[in-house]
Amino acid sequence: MAIVRKSMGDYLVEKGYITTEQLKQALDLQKQSGTPLEKILVEQGIASERDVTEAKAQELGLPFVDLNKFAPEASAVNVVPEQIAKRHNVIPVRKDSNTNTLYVAMADTNNPYAADDLRLVSRCTIKAVLAAPGAIEDAIARVYGGTTASLAPNAGGAQPGMNPLKGGGAGDGGGGGSLLVQIREDMAKVGSVGDLAKDEDETGEEMVNEAPIIRIANAIIQQAIKERASDIHLEPDRRNLRIRYRVDGVLHETMSVPKYIQAPLISRFKILAEMNIAERRVPQDGRIPIRFQDKDYDLRVSCLPNIFGEKIVCRILDKSSILIGLNKLGFMAETQEQLEELVMQPQGMVLSTGPTGSGKTTTQYSVLNKLNSIQSNILTIEDPVEYQLSGITQVQVNKKAGLTFATALRSFLRQDPDIIMVGEMRDLETAEIAIESALTGHLVLSTLHTNDAPSAVIRMVDMGVEPYLISATVIGVLAQRLGRKICVHCKEPYEVQANELRRFGFKPEDPEQKLTLWRGRGCEACRHTGYSGRLGIYSLMRINDEIAELIVRRAPLTDIRDAAKANGMKELKEDGLLKILEGITTPEEVMRVVFTAGNY
Repeated sequence: MAIVRKSMGDYLVEKGYITTEQLKQALDLQKQSGTPLEKILVEQGIASERDVTEAKAQELGLPFVDLNKFAPEASAVNVVPEQIAKRHNVIPVRKDSNTNTLYVAMADTNNPYAADDLRLVSRCTIKAVLAAPGAIEDAIARVYGGTTASLAPNAGGAQPGMNPLKGGGAGDGGGGGSLLVQIREDMAKVGSVGDLAKDEDETGEEMVNEAPIIRIANAIIQQAIKERASDIHLEPDRRNLRIRYRVDGVLHETMSVPKYIQAPLISRFKILAEMNIAERRVPQDGRIPIRFQDKDYDLRVSCLPNIFGEKIVCRILDKSSILIGLNKLGFMAETQEQLEELVMQPQGMVLSTGPTGSGKTTTQYSVLNKLNSIQSNILTIEDPVEYQLSGITQVQVNKKAGLTFATALRSFLRQDPDIIMVGEMRDLETAEIAIESALTGHLVLSTLHTNDAPSAVIRMVDMGVEPYLISATVIGVLAQRLGRKICVHCKEPYEVQANELRRFGFKPEDPEQKLTLWRGRGCEACRHTGYSGRLGIYSLMRINDEIAELIVRRAPLTDIRDAAKANGMKELKEDGLLKILEGITTPEEVMRVVFTAGNY
């Protein structure tokens, strides 16, 4: 006997979740607006999201799970990384080891990409169950958020001996836990100083110089350095101040502190960065030099006013990390050899391309460090100068004083340079002077924001640079991304069908072939992410006569890309594939950083 499925509305009425009159009202609104019935029911407050999802599951003939009552099993959660769960708003709830089936709660069961990604990372057959979207989001935060500490103002604790960072002490304790204890204790002390929540604007410099606030600020910085974070985010919210660290390119929430801590803590960071603490209406920038554990760090601080206060973002620059060398950036041997050959040319232009945070500056500095010698006069113009290299003349943009990329470059040509680095080509004037430098016998290094190497040529044409000048000067373009490496402490092998790597350009001889790949299980050393550290994924386009001719003829991007591939260029996804097969990173990580809509 066939099961008769009721419509969503009839089911809700039968269960007593809504009345017949309420259903009629919602159906009338649906006819007028064309909005889906489930959206109207929730937005109008007629039914809860949970009840509507249960009714929808019944209508579609799918299982329904109430995530407020059912806790996802650890065996299921362990096989799906957090970024995949967040990307598709899904949560694994149960794994049947006998049938290798993974039951996944979804808000949208018609998303084929979600099923493909889940199948790829879990090696399981995927069975979808329906759950309320909001409940899934809450479950993701609950299940994957094990590293988040919500700090209560009255929590106690003790922390011995503090070592100074700058202007006060910061715990030198062994790990994150001791620092959180210190912050809890100091917040309690700040609370005893006065009720700061009465009027945040009354918080003056005398408050931010109180020892507890100094220790809290320094502990936040120290913990970020210990966790290898590249950025610290202090983000005001309606009821608290959220603190997040960017580790290996991904943001992690570290703690949430009470609202009354916000004003003195933000002011403390502004004082350290030598900003105006009385000015709260406009963005400000500053820097904090720090020496910690015998290493020098530079914090580039940005303050941005918003509706809940001022947001602080600190970029942490490790002054010693820039000297790691090209051979440690993740280049495949062939690509590194080709790049080194290009940068040893006496003249021409070599460009690095990629989005913000893709490691372009690190690559450029590593190249400069390799080229730095007694025989070479190297000049750079940057905004700002991120790392200081001995033996190189580095100039920082100062727009207020009239020192721009273009004006500096004009002066560079009278300084008898051999090699010039331009931090970024942002406009036609800068691009033209950089090209003139390359034409007159200098090696020029610079960066552009484009998705891949061939697109750099089109970008320069769009800026207004004549194609014949591009073909005469540009000798190579390096596109890059930064991906996370598999944690060496919890690395484990698993098998995958070779066909599943086709999207990376892999062409198996046997469709049924199985490959052994690697992934991180998750451990204390990697914050249970399975990843630790980062490496570059590269695509190097060398300009030959054919490509130069296509540039002059203003050929389409596809023609330039095809010619570059014929000349030996590997696309980003192909370089990523090599690193997947070598067990350095994972398919989902390459997908995260390389695959963009419309490009692959």
